[in-house]
Amino acid sequence: MKLWSRLLLAVAGSAVLWMGFTLAAPAPQVQMPTPTPSNIKAGQFFKNVTTSTLKDLSVDDFLGAMGVITGDLGFDCADCHPGAGGDKADFVIDTLQTKKTARKMIEMVANINKTNFSGVQMVTCYTCHHGRDIPVTSIALDRVYSGPIQEDDDVVPKAVGGPTADEILNKYIQVMGGAQRLNTLTSFVATGKSLGYGGFGGDGDFTIYAKSPNQRSTQITFKDHPERGDSTWAFDGRTGWIKTPRGLFSKYELIGGELDGARLEAQLAFPGNIKQYLTNWRTGLRRAIDDKDYLIVQGNGPKGLLATFYFDEETGYLRRLVRYTPSPVGRVSVQVDYKDYRDVGGIKFPYELQFSWLDGRYTAKISDIKTNVAIDAAKFGQPK
Repeated sequence: MKLWSRLLLAVAGSAVLWMGFTLAAPAPQVQMPTPTPSNIKAGQFFKNVTTSTLKDLSVDDFLGAMGVITGDLGFDCADCHPGAGGDKADFVIDTLQTKKTARKMIEMVANINKTNFSGVQMVTCYTCHHGRDIPVTSIALDRVYSGPIQEDDDVVPKAVGGPTADEILNKYIQVMGGAQRLNTLTSFVATGKSLGYGGFGGDGDFTIYAKSPNQRSTQITFKDHPERGDSTWAFDGRTGWIKTPRGLFSKYELIGGELDGARLEAQLAFPGNIKQYLTNWRTGLRRAIDDKDYLIVQGNGPKGLLATFYFDEETGYLRRLVRYTPSPVGRVSVQVDYKDYRDVGGIKFPYELQFSWLDGRYTAKISDIKTNVAIDAAKFGQPK
């Protein structure tokens, strides 16, 4: 992918550039209503979505799958959709060979898994492409005699020896303040600044609203540039929403896998009950981040949700969460990095958060956290 395109993806925010597909009816300048994936599939909502494994997805899951494809191939949206990212994008065009080839390859991958792996997704676009449009077919000899390239398995290899998942999670609960004190945490509001990746995108005012047991909202506003609008990711315990004014949809409801991911992040804002949030907890082989090894714990959630946690063996703190939701072209991944833990009334909070996903990346620097405060229920509902 071109460097500038990658930077655009990194700073634009969730659901912006790679989510471009011309809608099936009005002209692009007309703002479309929020999609209702409960009764509208991608093949109905968008024009020319014909691939068998994609057309029956909910609209939001389809958008996630498009993000997977761009990452797998090292593409940007314009490689298949001329003008993507500008005012004259043509997402409906069907004459481009790249789009025709992509459709064939997606069908091929589905058939490989069906024929050879009983339908289990063992092969994805990334299996061969690894961020290239044309897969490499021969190994460079220097690679044979150097250390292996580190890539993470979605389902972590089982650890041999070492602490159990239960022991690791218990230590995490203890260092975060202990179960008894954590259970007194009913809400919090964290405020600070969001920093655009690579210096692009500008800085905004960042706020997290959280209410136990599973309500959470993240907001970014640009007071000095109100024309940019504000972005919101909200979950009220049952429904979820994303508002990104510069996206294809300025606002849309989460129905597919991202809804389960939003629920997990809302629950994890209150770590005292972490062991109840997922099932089948297990440990994996240690993994290095920034030249330091971390303990790996993984669990399963509903509808194929998979979450991998990286814990500091010395301090017990959570260093990284990577959550995955399924799609026909490979799992859709979201990563949160946690740093700079500080004490607030006997409970530890990370004061630096880095959010990374397939079309965006930014860092939040927290300056203040207030606990057990009243929060308007509207903060967790559909953004205005």
